[in-house]
Amino acid sequence: MSPADPRPVIAGVRDGRGLDEAGAALIATGLADGSVSDAQAGAFAMAVLLSGLDENGRVALTCAMRDSGHVLRWDLPGPVVDKHSTGGIGDTVSLVLAPVVAACGAFVPMISGRGLGHTGGTLDKLEAIPGFRTALPEDEFRQIVAAQGCAIVAAGKDLAPADARLYAIRDESATVGSIDLITASILSKKLAAGLDALVLDVKQGTGAFLRSPEAALQLARALVDTANGAGCRTRAFVTDMDQPLARAAGNALELYEAIAVLKGGGGALAELSLALAEACLSVVHLDGAGHALASGTAAERFARMVVAQGGPADLLERPEAYLPAAPVIRPIPARGRVAAIDTEALGHAVVALGGGRLHAGDRIDPRVGLAALLRIGEEAGPDQPLGFVHAATEAAAEAAVATVQAAYLMGDGPAPGPLIRCEVLPE
Repeated sequence: MSPADPRPVIAGVRDGRGLDEAGAALIATGLADGSVSDAQAGAFAMAVLLSGLDENGRVALTCAMRDSGHVLRWDLPGPVVDKHSTGGIGDTVSLVLAPVVAACGAFVPMISGRGLGHTGGTLDKLEAIPGFRTALPEDEFRQIVAAQGCAIVAAGKDLAPADARLYAIRDESATVGSIDLITASILSKKLAAGLDALVLDVKQGTGAFLRSPEAALQLARALVDTANGAGCRTRAFVTDMDQPLARAAGNALELYEAIAVLKGGGGALAELSLALAEACLSVVHLDGAGHALASGTAAERFARMVVAQGGPADLLERPEAYLPAAPVIRPIPARGRVAAIDTEALGHAVVALGGGRLHAGDRIDPRVGLAALLRIGEEAGPDQPLGFVHAATEAAAEAAVATVQAAYLMGDGPAPGPLIRCEVLPE
């Protein structure tokens, strides 16, 4: 057998002997260059799912996948930090947090993703802005980060290529649910961005991939321990996704919400964006997030980033002049108090309207979505609908109205839980 034969590594994981640095490097290199076959990759993923990895094994796999491609290195007059969310509905924090943190002296090279399934993607939201470019060559990405303090871009093909291959294999091999593989997937891409510090937002609730508090806490702990073990100062928060974070879901509609927060608006989106921005700064011994938001300096940073990435200079002053609007807007009638929300169903309603994707290549309609959504504990009535559907056609609007009505449980119910469920720090 060849010295690069992955089978002994796979067998070692399968039999509970763990994964060391050499074995992780062999697997990650083979995933990236194709020398590990699809069958071997699937067997490795299943072995990890069934037998698990200890902390050293997770760190080894994460670092090996990070190093399977290009790893960015920065020479900037301040710390390099980022935030990552596991995904939810109305989660537009990145668009607020990046300019807030940049306005306080840190640098945010945010490499983001697109929406898939019921959750939205940061890149899709930004691409609702006419001219905004998310696919930038590395030299331009570096120039924008250095000059503006932040940039939000798509990952290049040479960033953690082992993860791109294993991600697809996990879907085909029914191993998506492995906490070890989720941890390595998230962190290998983030750490390839050359970060000094990272804050993680693990969503938990009816609109999250992880519905149970126990699963969310387990993932948060694995992420924090693994990232710190890999040399990146990291902390995590488990946050509420039993209802949409913003009052809108849909690409252009969520941009309106982010702009409103940058211009001084309140609500849950503002509260969580500020808390996570403060955490990013605290890890690198900076502060000032509240002042950056209240003074308008964060809004100025966002505006400069938009221009640098190809968007209009006056987006914040005149968003309605640039963001696309749906031709059909319909209220969602209901009566009574909101007791609970099937938040995942709201995400699927946006996808059905054309505002999300079920497959990676699906096109997105940035105009459509849900707006002015009521939150748990609020009252609907003749003059106060549950929200509004923004649709491309009357038929699509009618179907979405029915979906949203079914997703809202009306009546008496417990008060919503806290926005931040818990914080997970390095042990």
